Amino acid sequence: MKSSMIIHPEELSNVWIDRLANAGITTLGIHPRGGKEAFETLGELLDMMQTAEYRGMIDYAHSRGLEVEYEIHAAGYLMPRELFKEHPEYFRMNGNEERTNDWNFCASNSEALDLVAKRAAELALALYGSCHNYYFWMDDGGHGLYCHCPKCKQLSQSDQQLLIANRMVKEIRKKIPDARVAYLAYQDTIVPPSKIRPVDGVFLEYAPFEKYTAKGENAAKLIDREIKMIDPLMRFFESEPIKVLEYWYDNSLYSKWKKPPAKFILNEENMRRDIEVYRNMGFDNISTFACFLGKDYEDLYGDVDVTPFSETVR
Repeated sequence: MKSSMIIHPEELSNVWIDRLANAGITTLGIHPRGGKEAFETLGELLDMMQTAEYRGMIDYAHSRGLEVEYEIHAAGYLMPRELFKEHPEYFRMNGNEERTNDWNFCASNSEALDLVAKRAAELALALYGSCHNYYFWMDDGGHGLYCHCPKCKQLSQSDQQLLIANRMVKEIRKKIPDARVAYLAYQDTIVPPSKIRPVDGVFLEYAPFEKYTAKGENAAKLIDREIKMIDPLMRFFESEPIKVLEYWYDNSLYSKWKKPPAKFILNEENMRRDIEVYRNMGFDNISTFACFLGKDYEDLYGDVDVTPFSETVR
């Protein structure tokens, strides 16, 4: 069983690396912040990667036996927003039939897909110390953020994401033959695709975000949908790994994404129950966000105990 804890780049330290390695966790995940500014935070990470300090920490993580992965809302970086003036056709059409560069891009435009795939391959090569699993997710800003143009309307949001992932992995493999690209089952894409099939190298990453955030009259339906979709998703994506991305240690979520961080209290009973369910269903890679638990958190509240996670996953 592989295990991973995922933190923000600015929270990376030898303390975190030792914490994971000493607990027997297999993978260190790096996640630049999402939302509207995701392309900017990814740019900041790429700048950080050029520094000796950052590279030294990643090298140290490798020396402690950790794999390193980068999990990124990358759509705004892969399709630069400034191209909208010259190529509005590259960008999504919203529900009002207007082209807009607010979120994601048009999955049916072949030139747009070629550009995204080319930039994805360049990004894969640029991620310092990364293993060859790539998580280049679409934008994160709520529901209904995919393209509604006449061609894309024929595809579900899940089909659009898989079409993009297929194109990316084919291009990345020209440079990195054993590369794999994640399909993120998350919010609207929690439902399996129906018209597009995954090519070799695309794998499932299941992220039950609605379980923690859904509100209002549709909350119960959204949470129930997440649970019911696990089995059809696992049947649809037959290739390994089959990964779950959870939020048990995600103090950014529990702090409502605002600093200073709140004091973190692990719901250990729920985590242990969830892990047992995932294990019995056949997931072979279990991860959790662990953001907002960096040095600023340690200065306020002290050390973070990750052993309940590591001991349960083993």
